[in-house]
Amino acid sequence: MSACRESVLGYSSTTPSKGNFVLSDDLLQLAPLSDSAAVRQLIAAGVPAAEARADVVALAAHARRVGRPGEFERLIACRAERVPLSHLLGSTTFRGITLRVGPGVFSPQPETSSMVQWAVDRLRTQPAPLVVDLCTGSGTVALALANELSSATVHAVERDSQAFAWAQRNAEERARAGDTPVLLHLGDAGSCLPDLDGQLDMVISNPPYVALHEAHVPDVEVVKHDPGIALWAGADGLDVVRDVERTAARLLKPGGLVVVEHSDRQGATAPAVFTATGAWEDVQDHVDHEGLDRFVTARRIA
Repeated sequence: MSACRESVLGYSSTTPSKGNFVLSDDLLQLAPLSDSAAVRQLIAAGVPAAEARADVVALAAHARRVGRPGEFERLIACRAERVPLSHLLGSTTFRGITLRVGPGVFSPQPETSSMVQWAVDRLRTQPAPLVVDLCTGSGTVALALANELSSATVHAVERDSQAFAWAQRNAEERARAGDTPVLLHLGDAGSCLPDLDGQLDMVISNPPYVALHEAHVPDVEVVKHDPGIALWAGADGLDVVRDVERTAARLLKPGGLVVVEHSDRQGATAPAVFTATGAWEDVQDHVDHEGLDRFVTARRIA
């Protein structure tokens, strides 16, 4: 096991990662580090300059709390190997909630928030919605929905045992924090929850959607450190989207909604998965906060 992996597995923190990083008064005292040799080391490794400065300050604060000799230098070396900041800190934030992440699970990304917001806006109009999050990973989408929709019953399905363990930990922490507990299921998105057929109000998913020939496309940190099971999805990147479509058609009640994230290269092909089956109406594609094609929605034909 590498020194970086040992560091990642040994940490537990609630410090937000770079996407949601806020300089507290404590961290502001470390601001001079933003012009340090450590920043230059990260920039040389390919970390964008603005991120490198914030990362160095966050890692310095984390190392100071850990209190081990040489910890800051080791963290910087790991970050220079492009280990995600969220893995080094042990957690990230997504829509205001803290989620534990690390090796074996995909780190939440800010573009997913656009999809979650669309779902929240529709579910808020229902008194007690029944929802499932397929391919939940660390529990990101399911736990965000449970946090923002106290009247919802949220199920979450994950097939990978490592990711499922992260989701369990996060679900337990969010329940202790007062959120409505999420119901977790270890299983495959294509065959899960037969007892709920025809009963759900919404199926939502951020599935694997990178095509096998696109290894050059995702960020280097994603390719090097996120699990392949959370990334790759066949020749066109839509294999798991097709599984989600079939499962959603089975689980949703007439008029129920499906919401599925996809890559910014699939703004036409992902919706086509739904229009091709004849099971859906009002199939629409939507952009994320950066204006990039990001998720498809559809309504189950009554």
